Parts: sequence; structure tokens; C-alpha cells
Amino acid sequence: MYSYEDRTKAVKLLIRYEMSYAGTVSELGYPSKKALRAWYKEYIEYGELHRCYSKRQQFTIEQKQAAIGYYLEHGKNLARTVRAMGYPSKQALSTWLDALMPGQRKICHGKTREGRVEFTFEQKKAAVVDLCARKGPAKEVADAHGTSREALYRWKHGLLSEAEVAPAMPGNDKTSHDNKPGEEPFDPESAKAEIERLKQDIFSLQMEYDILQATIDVVKKDPSVDSVKLSNREKTLIIGALRHLYPLKMLIQALSISSSSYYYQVNALTAPDKYAGLRLQMHMIWAENQECYGYRPMYQCLKAGSTYVSEKVVRRVMAEEGLCVRAKKTKRYNSYQGEITPAPDNIINRDFHASAPNEKWVTDVTEFRIPAGKVYLSPIIDCFDQSPIAWSIGTSPSSELTDSSLENAISMLKEGERPLVHSDRGCTYRAYSWIGLIESNDLIRSMSAKGCSPDNAACEGYFGRLKLEFFYGRDWRGVTTGEFIGALDDYLHWYNEKRIKKSLGWLSPMQYRISLGLAA
Repeated sequence: MYSYEDRTKAVKLLIRYEMSYAGTVSELGYPSKKALRAWYKEYIEYGELHRCYSKRQQFTIEQKQAAIGYYLEHGKNLARTVRAMGYPSKQALSTWLDALMPGQRKICHGKTREGRVEFTFEQKKAAVVDLCARKGPAKEVADAHGTSREALYRWKHGLLSEAEVAPAMPGNDKTSHDNKPGEEPFDPESAKAEIERLKQDIFSLQMEYDILQATIDVVKKDPSVDSVKLSNREKTLIIGALRHLYPLKMLIQALSISSSSYYYQVNALTAPDKYAGLRLQMHMIWAENQECYGYRPMYQCLKAGSTYVSEKVVRRVMAEEGLCVRAKKTKRYNSYQGEITPAPDNIINRDFHASAPNEKWVTDVTEFRIPAGKVYLSPIIDCFDQSPIAWSIGTSPSSELTDSSLENAISMLKEGERPLVHSDRGCTYRAYSWIGLIESNDLIRSMSAKGCSPDNAACEGYFGRLKLEFFYGRDWRGVTTGEFIGALDDYLHWYNEKRIKKSLGWLSPMQYRISLGLAA
């Protein structure tokens, strides 16, 4: 039995892990995948989990007999019997009387509402069957049959328990209801068979749900896709994920795959990769030809090297290995290209204060869009006075742009100075050329968290001031990229040498350093 906190923790971890049941169970060590699915379903349906378990009170046959005996001997009054015996509820006592002593319960006809609907045994039985096989709330089943949810559960407990308790009453040799005219007698064996059928239906529905879940988790397909239309390979992967829960024969039938196809795919999945040598050869051709060959040139190179495979194989292997030809970008520039190299810690931790020059540097790349094209700026900002000590301007946000600005800044360092260099997670700062410059000059790397611009607020703030003062509000039509680069370079020199700042005592960065004896 798990507490409310344990169950809530498990469901929230499941959502955080993007519905990875195996990962959640491995992390927490509990519960089973089936229990976790039930908790998640309850959480989605009601918005939270129940806080405690309520167990239906069980009464022995002797207790039921005693209550019924008191009822018969003391005026057939439900309320009087419940007060005297201390149990059960009036509703439960009525159910016991109908099941164990049919026809003995006193009915107050004077309180019956006009037009009250009387349900036959077959109607009650059909409603109970729908209740056991439902997918949605019990209230929907009750509304569909024109009754209440409470009555529906009362019918269920009465029908399913009657076969067990009726023979236990002394002197009660009746095996059927005190049926109304036109009603069929109650058959305990038929009820048991119906229960077994419902259990099988529930088992089948659970298996269908698990197959849909595996379609999402294992083969990464939309749950609305028809499982019959999945490839045999995908069906085999789903069967492998669920084989510990369900019989293999049932899974094969549910996914409409033949046994021979299943075992063929199992052998294919476990067989050695026959294209291992081809993959290595294609990587070598890709690297030797500037990473710009599509599958047709790749096919011709392989053919020239006496490696004969079809173009379809070449295209499929290139897609699997990620050997994709670069295409023109159709969206705004974003320098993040994934975790291509290990990222260092965020050492600066948003503390951009520096007590001396060349203690902390921040850098980034910003884009300027003018009618003539795009221009990119990569500055190195010293946190000591927020001044750009070095920069590079170009028309491409490449590693050469960022590396050249860093090289210019390094050339101005004095003996023993080892500044901390902080950047975002752009691909140019994950490149081996950038890392090589940092390590060869014994500098310290620091990086922002992914997609978190406040972690590099000093550089972002500088770009805001730069664009507000220099770029926005001006008409750049008719200006070439070369002219724009010259104007931007002039502004950066002016910013360092002449632009006064309140934080520096109304001095420019260069004047401020001269006043402190840090520059000539």
C-alpha cells in the first residue's frame, strides 16, 4: 500500500520523464508499470489522486441472519433494526432481504412517486454488464440506462453476491428470484459465466491500452495510428516490450502479424549489422568531400571503390547515420545545434561583477538584418567596465568569427592573467577550435543553461544598448554590407573611447581605465 505522497511523486516523475514507465520505475524502485498506469489514468481523469483507500465493510452470514431476524420480529422497520443492531445501512439491509428472503421486505407504496420506473431483472443485468465493461465514468452508464449511479452499484453487488449468500440461509432452498410475471429466473451459473466474460473483456481492453502506450514509448508513433498498418519491425518491437505482461500468441493476434514474420524480425534485430563496414566507408567519403555529398555522389564514390550496393541502401544508411546535406535555412538563425561537445558548468552564475580588468569576459553573437543582407557581430565584453575589448564583424555566424574575436582579446592579456570566458550554448562555443583556444591559453570556460538568456545578461544588455543607439530607428536602405560593417566598427570605437557612462563616473571605458592607472 503506497501513501498519497508516494503515488503523487510517481505520477509527476512519469510526466517529467515524458511518459517513460520503465525510467520512472527504475528511478523510484516502485510500483509496477500496471499500477503506475492506473495512478496516471486516475490523475488525468480527476486532477488528483485519492488520499485514502476505503474498503467495503464485510458481514458474516450469521450477522446478516441476525439483522434479518430482528427485522422480521420487530415490525419490519428498517430504521428500528439499524438502530438496535448498530449495522448495516438501510440500503444494505434492503439488499440482504431481497437476496436472502425475497418477498419479506415491507414496501411503503404510499411514498412511491407517480410514474416511477420499475426495472426488470434483464434490464438490471444489462446495466451491470455495461458497468463492468465501461471505459468512462459510471455516471455515464447510469444515465444511459435511466437510473442513478448508486442504484447501478446496488444492482451490481446484489446480482454478483446472490449466488454465494443465498444457499447459506437455513431453510432457504430457493434458487431463483421471487420474479415478477414475464421475468426469467436468476441463474447463478450464468452470472458466473458473465463475470468470467467481463474479466476477459477487461484483460483485452488493458492489452489494447498497453499496445497503444508502447506505440508511443517504443516506436514513437502517434497513438491514433492503426496498429495493423505498422511495419512488421515496429510490431516486433512492441511485442518485445509487452511480452512479459501478455502471452505471445495474444500479442501476435492483436497486432495482426504472422508467427513466421515475427520470428524473422526477431532474428533480424539480433543479427550482426551487415552494413557496419559500409557505414565506416561512407563516413570517410563524407569527411573527405567537405560533407556536401548527397546519396547519388556517395553511390558513385562507393561504386568507384568496388563497393556495390543499391542507391536505396545508400540513402537509407545515410539517413540512419545523419549524413545530411546542408540546406538553406528557412527560419531565423539559432546557434544552438545540440550537445555536440560536453558543456562546462555555469561558473559565473550570473555574477558579472569584476574588481579588475580581464577577470571575467562574456561573449555572444548578434545579428543585424539590413536590406543588403545580414551582418553578425561577435564581441568580447569585459565585465570590469562593460566595454568590448575585442570584436569581429562578418556576414556569417561561423566559428571563424567567434575565434578571431577571442584571439584578438587573448593577444592583449598580460602575463599571469587567466580570465573566465562565459558564453551561451551556441555551436561555435562548442566547436573544437574554440575549446582549443581556451585550453591552449589556460583560460576558464563557463556556459549558460540551455535557452536561458538571463545567464548571459551582461552581454545581452550590451547588445540591447548597442541596437537601441546604433541600429534601431535608422534607414539602412541603400547601405551595403561593407558600409554597414564600417559604420558598426566606428560605433564600437566610439563606445570605448568617448561614450560616457554614469556607472563609470560619467567617463568612457577608456577614460575610466586611464583614471585608475590601468591604461596609458
